[in-house]
Amino acid sequence: MIIQIENLTKIYDTGAVKVEALKSVNLNVDENEYVAIMGPSGSGKSTLMNIIGCLDRMTSGKYYLEGKDISTLSDNELADIRNKKIGFVFQAFNLLPRLTALGNVELPMIYAGIPASVRRKKAIEALEKVGLGDRLHHRPNELSGGQKQRVAIARALVNNPAILLADEPTGNLDSKSSHEIMDIFESLNDEGVTIVMVTHEPEIAAHTKRNVIFRDGEIISDIVVKNRITRETRA
Repeated sequence: MIIQIENLTKIYDTGAVKVEALKSVNLNVDENEYVAIMGPSGSGKSTLMNIIGCLDRMTSGKYYLEGKDISTLSDNELADIRNKKIGFVFQAFNLLPRLTALGNVELPMIYAGIPASVRRKKAIEALEKVGLGDRLHHRPNELSGGQKQRVAIARALVNNPAILLADEPTGNLDSKSSHEIMDIFESLNDEGVTIVMVTHEPEIAAHTKRNVIFRDGEIISDIVVKNRITRETRA
């Protein structure tokens, strides 16, 4: 089991009021699962994603990543976990504009202390994997939205993370680019990558294998997707 969450509660204390964003949530994600976290704004899905991604701390409860109790780790240890165990794909791409596609993909490996020759080889392989072998030296402003997201996916994969976290990865894309990105996620999952994705779009969630739906900080539904949209069913 890659992710094990037990009675996880998150309370935001603004001084005037306390907001319980997550209420005793229990959730397990096994290796090679492909899960969509869904729910309206304010339902708690993004809060959960931030905690799973070690970007925020829980108020109470337990979160184990590959059996490691995340709640006991220091800020430096959490940063190490983020760099080595978790790949992030965001709606806004979060690419550095002055760097080429190759430079952006190399970044996580620089932080991990990987030698330059190895970094370059792995970055090229990752970009080729997402179909951008001919765009290595293009900067973000020379790429389409779909291509930028491909660079972000390649960057998320270069350190071979235990899980890939995607937060509204198609939110800024047209429908054609969205389908192309979902095809990449499907291929990655077929290869064994565990993917947890936040989305508010039912059509995007239909590409995944399991939908976990939040409302008011609680899981109200956790179902297997029976009629998945895949490359074959869409063809």
